Amino acid sequence: MTTQLPHQAPPADEPAGRPEPRGRVIRRRALTLLIIVLLIGVPAGYLVISAAQSRDSGRDKEEKYSARGLTRDWPSKVQRRLYQVPMPHPSGKVAYYETNNWKTSRLYVQFQTPSANLDLFLKDMGTSRSELTRDKITIGERDQMVTGWDFSSPGPWYGLVHEQRNPRPTQQVMVSLANPDNPLIYVVSRVIP
Repeated sequence: MTTQLPHQAPPADEPAGRPEPRGRVIRRRALTLLIIVLLIGVPAGYLVISAAQSRDSGRDKEEKYSARGLTRDWPSKVQRRLYQVPMPHPSGKVAYYETNNWKTSRLYVQFQTPSANLDLFLKDMGTSRSELTRDKITIGERDQMVTGWDFSSPGPWYGLVHEQRNPRPTQQVMVSLANPDNPLIYVVSRVIP
């Protein structure tokens, strides 16, 4: 007598019936690989590119702000507005320099302008020519060293300090009237964050 074993079902991990066609298996694996690449590879690539751009941007800023001395150009409109240095048109011999640190930010500006524009400049800044004091050096030695300015040459020199409450800047102004028709103006505007 032969014993018959009861019918056994195939294990759960084995598919019942025919095996899956090889082409379908390859397509499914390729699709899975593509999804993995898209979910992991694309964000990783984006992070690498972003980090490289950020590093390059930092180097550009470092080079720009490590330059010493004045740049022969107009400060940007944003800088002039932030530091409240209303430079009149026309002006010549324009140069500027900006320093920033965690305690204080400064904008150094020099320019030469017709005599009538001196009054306009001082008025727009919130002061007047009557506030200028002859032979009063208002820009300190430290700031003179940063810019290379020298107020010991024959003048006449006039100075004023236009103090304002935070967050508005305080400006130190020196004016050379060696050429009274075209005074030379030096400004240090300081902002305390």
